[in-house]
Amino acid sequence: MTYIIAILGLVVVLGLALLASNNRKQVNYKPIAIMIILQLILAYILLNTRFGLVVIKAFAGVFEKLLKYAAAGVDFVFGGIANDGQAPFFLTVLLPIVFISVLIGIFQYIKVLPLIMRAIGFVLSKVNGMGKLESYNAIASAMVGQSEVFITVKKQLGRIPEHRLYTLCASAMSTVSMSIVGAYMTMIEPKYVVTALVLNLFGGFIIASIINPYKVDENEDILEVQEEEKQSFFEMLGEYIMDGFKVAIIVGAMLIGFVALMAAIDSVFDMIFGVTFQHVLGYIFAPVAFIMGVPWAEAVSAGGIMATKLVTNEFVAMIQLGKVQEAMSPRTLGIISVFLVSFANFSSIGIIAGAVKGLSEKQGNVVARFGLKLLYGATLVSVLSAIIVSFIL
Repeated sequence: MTYIIAILGLVVVLGLALLASNNRKQVNYKPIAIMIILQLILAYILLNTRFGLVVIKAFAGVFEKLLKYAAAGVDFVFGGIANDGQAPFFLTVLLPIVFISVLIGIFQYIKVLPLIMRAIGFVLSKVNGMGKLESYNAIASAMVGQSEVFITVKKQLGRIPEHRLYTLCASAMSTVSMSIVGAYMTMIEPKYVVTALVLNLFGGFIIASIINPYKVDENEDILEVQEEEKQSFFEMLGEYIMDGFKVAIIVGAMLIGFVALMAAIDSVFDMIFGVTFQHVLGYIFAPVAFIMGVPWAEAVSAGGIMATKLVTNEFVAMIQLGKVQEAMSPRTLGIISVFLVSFANFSSIGIIAGAVKGLSEKQGNVVARFGLKLLYGATLVSVLSAIIVSFIL
């Protein structure tokens, strides 16, 4: 029965993408089928094999070490601010972003990261049937972040046609930055974070190639990566330290606002209707949770968390998941965890449009126009990744 629901869910997601397609006749189903098969294989390897367990343990172990190193800096500055045994969210989850941002800056500076991004992007372009620019952008989004990635391709940004720009933005919204992966791993199981990272990479191309199909001419398949301005090593360190701190502060501020707003709205709904706003959202999103493979008995609770992620952000949703995870089955917990690992929410529309507009006002306006369609596609990517996992769990 679970496989039948998963297959039904897969058909529904691909069908919803096809309904929003710019040109259904131009959709190339061969690379889409190949990528779905690759998703299933990779999800099985990561979640159901000894090799996958070793890979995830190694990945999680690296971030565990990084978080310990980050804690040394945080404790030096903020040591004693909390009572023994307490773990304030800002100190333990958000501030380590600063240290991980520094590491990304170092790997950028010594040219290791650009080399990795180009190499993986080149391999991806052979699988997804899209251009080198689109494939590089997807990898770069996961490495350096959804805003910063556009700086690396700013040489081409002003010349990119609208259909290619949509794919670049969809990739940026579907993936997550390495700088905050460690934060996610403190909130949900690392194996689901790693699995979602891999699945979303392919899922972004699958959905984009259905909603926004096109062929890139060989003469146009050019990748021009903008080299960063030459800085001294310590100038670079200072810049990435401040960038990481800004991210931590911004996420913290958004959490204060969104969590407080959700609490207020829940209270108003409870007083007027006798039911919380999140519970209402749960009923609306319950059918989506069900086709993702969540048992109907848990669909309303899962749907509420999914909706919270969409209207606020993934951090707020992960906090909500942490409060109810004891009442969820392991299968539901895995499916919802994978769904949450992406930047697909309303606030990301503004972030991406603003980042592009800062480099090219004309292109920023183009992104703002297709913002809702961008969120629609990125949300389908998250649903698709969750469905793929439901085949395996």
